[in-house]
Amino acid sequence: MFPLFLVGPFAAAALAYFLRGSRARNALFGGYCLAHLAVVSRFWAVRPGPLSGEILVLDDLGLLFVTVVALLYALVALYTPTYLAAKGTPSNRVLVPCTLALLGVMDVALSTRHYGLLWVALEASTLASAPLIAHRVTPKKLEATWKYLLLCSVGIALALLGTFFLGISASAVEGPAADLTVSSMVSAAPRLSLPWLKGAFVFLLVGYGTKLGLAPLHTWLPDAYAEAPSPISALFSGALSNCAFLGILRVLPILEAAGAGTFGRDLLVLLGLLSLTVAAAFVLGQADLKRMLAYSSIENMGILALGVGIGGMGNYGALLHAVNHALVKTLLFLAVGNVLILCGTRAVGEVSGLLRRAPRTGALLALGFVAIVGTPPFGPFLSELTILRAALDQGLGLVALLYLVLLGATFVGMAGVTLSVLQGTPSEVAKPKEPLALLIPPGLLALGVLGLGLWIPAPVEALLRAAASGIGG
Repeated sequence: MFPLFLVGPFAAAALAYFLRGSRARNALFGGYCLAHLAVVSRFWAVRPGPLSGEILVLDDLGLLFVTVVALLYALVALYTPTYLAAKGTPSNRVLVPCTLALLGVMDVALSTRHYGLLWVALEASTLASAPLIAHRVTPKKLEATWKYLLLCSVGIALALLGTFFLGISASAVEGPAADLTVSSMVSAAPRLSLPWLKGAFVFLLVGYGTKLGLAPLHTWLPDAYAEAPSPISALFSGALSNCAFLGILRVLPILEAAGAGTFGRDLLVLLGLLSLTVAAAFVLGQADLKRMLAYSSIENMGILALGVGIGGMGNYGALLHAVNHALVKTLLFLAVGNVLILCGTRAVGEVSGLLRRAPRTGALLALGFVAIVGTPPFGPFLSELTILRAALDQGLGLVALLYLVLLGATFVGMAGVTLSVLQGTPSEVAKPKEPLALLIPPGLLALGVLGLGLWIPAPVEALLRAAASGIGG
């Protein structure tokens, strides 16, 4: 089953490209994503065996993120056909094959513990996702696509250099040879060349951090998220970002085993706080709903880096926050997609009174906003509180203070934008129709992020703890 799981998305993408008719491609997209989710659910009961050692193996971290990706894809597949039809763009000849191909390369990235194959998969994800930004080409979409390709290519080139440095650090190891798998490198870590290893981590952090959206190489993200179709923006923020995050997490156990864990974690704390600062500055007064959500994603990527940089309980908080962020940010991008359909614009100054004009979509947007800013009882509150507690437990009082101040600044900025959209006098008296297919997926996500704030099921808790302990530190 595991080989079919890895090959399936690529076969479905090829079939979708040659199918005639958008309805047939929609049916294939939805059917395959549901089958993919069912297979991943089976993996929770029976973990698949490895293929070629650690070249392809689904460990705790991989299973956690693969589950998130499968769930988001199933909901987005339900949402997308109605969204495209409502936007007057039912053609999906490029969108469906590229989205399925992106699923395939993400599955490979999340199912490998080999640093070389991980790099190949993340590079392929850039190529598979670029056409999705340029769907229904406009000058702004082309600009966003080229910026995405340019910056992410620079980032992935730096990550390749970091991967080379990993290999060089292991080349002079005495005793058993170390290959580019996690277990082999961890075993050989005390004998690795420490300068080469530190250099490798710096390049990998900057390279994969570019893909993740960490400042200062984050500038592609607001344009790409704003110009891509809303379902694709949701997958970028909720699914693809976790693959880049995993690329960074895979290197930390080597640093810990080599005695350089503090070096890596200090860099993560620094980039995390920098990303929080950039997001807080640019989210203020945003005139575009999707760009506001993009800067919110930069903020939350900073929270992930900060949590892992703190270590200990912060690892658990960061992984829990990665799950919570994926759910709530997908909810928000789908809700903003509804706003774009119902109001014809995502410009903040042209949308008002949404709670009265489109009450269901307005309620979903309000729930998403309340959740993403860390309000109880939603899941992000619990994960952000866990990271704060980890910082205080380790005596990082200044880091904890900066963390709270920057979270508060982002809250103020997002609140000003969101409340102006939700409240006020509706720009039109007539209430537009809100199709159920556009409400059910974000509604289920709202229930999920609320549920994780109230109760974490025992199997999810156990997987989170196992994955957090595997990071080290």
